[in-house]
Amino acid sequence: MKRTILLALAACVVLTAGCGTESTRVTNPQTTILNVYAAASLKGTFAQLGRAFEADHPHVKVVFNFGGSSDLVAQIQQGAPADVFASADEKNMEKLAAAHLVDGTAQPFASNTLEIAVPPTNPAHVAGLKDLASPAVDVVVCAPEVPCGAAAQQVANTAKLTFHAVSEEQSVTDVLGKVTSGQADAGLVYVTDVKAAGARVKGITFPESESAVNTYPIAAIAGGRHPAEARAFATLVRSSAGQKVLRDAGFAKP
Repeated sequence: MKRTILLALAACVVLTAGCGTESTRVTNPQTTILNVYAAASLKGTFAQLGRAFEADHPHVKVVFNFGGSSDLVAQIQQGAPADVFASADEKNMEKLAAAHLVDGTAQPFASNTLEIAVPPTNPAHVAGLKDLASPAVDVVVCAPEVPCGAAAQQVANTAKLTFHAVSEEQSVTDVLGKVTSGQADAGLVYVTDVKAAGARVKGITFPESESAVNTYPIAAIAGGRHPAEARAFATLVRSSAGQKVLRDAGFAKP
């Protein structure tokens, strides 16, 4: 009998999980997936902030969906599982607010202006905004419904010019891609995109850009699966640490 009891106790030691009470068992916490929908121009900075957020919140995995702000709004309106939305303009955020899809009030966190991106050799000899109105220059812009496209139209109106774009893209990164791949002589992108592209493009500033400064707001999405984490991520973006990351990338204050 004693031998049987001892053997049972030994088995209990080996199979520790099976002989303890529920409160003593060790379980791994379930990972929380935080879905952040953000304007394409935020890709580099938000990827960096996402890693910082995960380091401070070990139970959270940040998953990004980058794209044109208008496309992201449409996805959220159609029920996409977004927890956070960061727009490249206030107009698209207002669409979500009007549909009661914003949790609380959206907060501005950065601003951005347009710059002309050309290939390093500048084959079309673009010197300023007026050159983009020449039929001899293959220029690419964002579609009008996208924030960078609305800004492009605004600067064209300010300068009283008409751009004969060879294509209109759904995100600023697509415009930049056309330039870096040699498919366009010039593209209207953000200052931050030119800086991020480095030696792949040459940036040309123009005074009319000040007529179309885009303010970027961020908000948690109403009905999101993880509201606490969503608000915490938005707080990080607007914190001094988040603002430093954005400034280093070329974004200005809102």
